[in-house]
Formats: sequence, C-alpha cells, structure tokens
Amino acid sequence: MPAPTIAILMESDFYEHEIWYYHYRFLEAGAEARFVTRLWGNEALTFKGHEYHAPFECRGDLEALDLDAVDALIVPSGMVADRLRYTEDLQRLPPATDLLRRAFERPRLIKGIICHGLWLCAPHTAMIRGRRLTCHPNLHGDAIAYGAHYVDEDLVEDGDLVTARTGGHAHLLASRILRRLGA
Repeated sequence: MPAPTIAILMESDFYEHEIWYYHYRFLEAGAEARFVTRLWGNEALTFKGHEYHAPFECRGDLEALDLDAVDALIVPSGMVADRLRYTEDLQRLPPATDLLRRAFERPRLIKGIICHGLWLCAPHTAMIRGRRLTCHPNLHGDAIAYGAHYVDEDLVEDGDLVTARTGGHAHLLASRILRRLGA
C-alpha cells in the first residue's frame, strides 16, 4: 500500500508550530506532506511565519495539484486562509477556495480545517452548510453565518471533514487524519 499523501495549504503568516508539527509528524508516520500554495508562475515562494517570522519555502502549486493524487487536504490556522482567498476576478472563486470546493466533491478525500482556516470557505459556504465543525472562538459567528453547526469541542469529525479549534490543536487534527488514512 503506498504511503498516504497529505497536501497542506501554505501562505505568509502561518503558525510555525503547526506547520513544523505537520512536517515532522507526517514524515514520522510514513506519510508525504506536500505543501502547496498559489505560486503565481514562480518556481517557489518563501513565506514568513506569524510568531517568529521564520522562513518556509514552498514549491508546490495548488493550481496544479491533482486531488486524485492526495489522500487529505489541510487548511491550516493563522492567516493562510485569508491570504489564499484573494482573487483578481471577483466573478470567480479564488483558486484555493475552488480547490477546496473540488476536494469536497471527493468523499474519499479527507478535508482538515483548523482554526481560522474556516475563512477559506467564505466565498463558497455551500461546501460546509449543514456540517458539524469547530473553529477558533473568534469565528464562531462566521461558522453559524456559513450555515454550519458549530460544536464547542477541540476536535470534531463529520464524515470526510475533520476540524480543530486552534493551531494549538494541530496534534489532534494530524492524529485523527493519520488514523483515518490508516497510517
């Protein structure tokens, strides 16, 4: 059985502890962590973290990501989702939101959203409408406005959707995703 592949969205103002945890935890479990972003035609982009301004180079292009080649997709905490929901054409979904929309069309693909990652759903709330989830307490009202059923817990599973409250709960999200993937 091939090792599972987990795509993690990336942008500036990421929460370093969370991203570093995913990198090492998935590697330790024998899974491939594939960090992807909107590369804007570049070969790579280097982002700075939120807490320590630590650099992180990303070479994976989310606009070229083959969702059939990944087993899980994680929208991390921090400002990543806010930055990735930018679009130059307001008549179209931002590319990262469109990627997430297409991921929700694949029930076998595990979707992980943590903390402020919920912001990436704002341009297309239909994908989480009626779903049970948790998020950062500051986004409680957003979750309700999006039509989701907010659950006041650190980790919530609803079928193919796994959500966690804050970046400090990355270990819960990663463990549950790995368990779901049999890794």
